[in-house]
Amino acid sequence: MKFNINCDLGEGMTNDTELMPYIHECNIACGGHFGDTHTISSTLKLAIKHNVLVGAHPSFPDKKNFGRKIISLSADDLSESLYNQIANFNSLCSQFNVKMNHIKLHGALYNLTCLDSRLAQLVLDVYLQLNISVKLFAPYKSVLAQLAKGKFEVIYEAFIDRRYNQDLSLVSRSLKRAVIKNPENACNQVSSIINKGLVTSIDGNKVAIKADTFCLHSDNPQAIQLAQYLYRKCQ
Repeated sequence: MKFNINCDLGEGMTNDTELMPYIHECNIACGGHFGDTHTISSTLKLAIKHNVLVGAHPSFPDKKNFGRKIISLSADDLSESLYNQIANFNSLCSQFNVKMNHIKLHGALYNLTCLDSRLAQLVLDVYLQLNISVKLFAPYKSVLAQLAKGKFEVIYEAFIDRRYNQDLSLVSRSLKRAVIKNPENACNQVSSIINKGLVTSIDGNKVAIKADTFCLHSDNPQAIQLAQYLYRKCQ
């Protein structure tokens, strides 16, 4: 079965070099939850070496909580932060003569824009101000994806290594079964989404879903094994 694997990289993990040969797209932390000029540049070089498409991975400006908590910011401050994160990333892409392929939000901001139309519109307004021809990674049926149609090429994203609730939100990492670590189980989830358009929720129900790219988290303790196993399956 053919599918694309994407991975959040440049986030301070130690396995970027090992993961990069087994993915097709990478989402590079660009200073909000993690990252600076050095880490972005290093990850871009690694992606270029392995012919991996690169995307910006902006978030709430909150390195303390790795962008995984909702923080209180004015609309203007959030817009300015997102604009600067993506503009700086795009500038570094230009320096390395590589095109930014896509943008994918991170953590709490990613989850909130699935539901909050005002926040999703704020994010899209920032993207439009940047005036960059770029794809947008977003979950199926998310508010962000719906509002972006007609303005951006929307790429539906699903997760290789996370369990879903029935509303297609991700199961909280605080729960035991939230993260998929077994390669066969991860492959079964991807296969079901591709071939049946269905994912089995944490409570055992079948839920309709679509995806064009599948995300693997680099902080999964089995990330390398999962990447290698899934990469063989998608060729």
